[in-house]
Amino acid sequence: MKAIWNGTVVAESDDTVVVEGNHYFPDASLRREYVTFSNHRSSCPWKGQAHYYSLMVDGDLNQNAVWYYPEPSEAAKEIKGRVAFWKGVQVTE
Repeated sequence: MKAIWNGTVVAESDDTVVVEGNHYFPDASLRREYVTFSNHRSSCPWKGQAHYYSLMVDGDLNQNAVWYYPEPSEAAKEIKGRVAFWKGVQVTE
């Protein structure tokens, strides 16, 4: 699977976990040169508190486009150490 934004592959892995239709990539597959800080947080009733990263590709910023659960609930433990994408990031094979 590949995560692509702004014409650039920002993550690639053949080891994703699908939860609620979202592919969660291993954290190590995220290309850090495109990742910027975000202090955004949100809560999921069954997964826990999500943290976010933003993406910066060719000078364009996609705020909070990557999310992860640093301490997911027991019910969502398979996504620990993984990241998922939204906000126009295409996930494809």
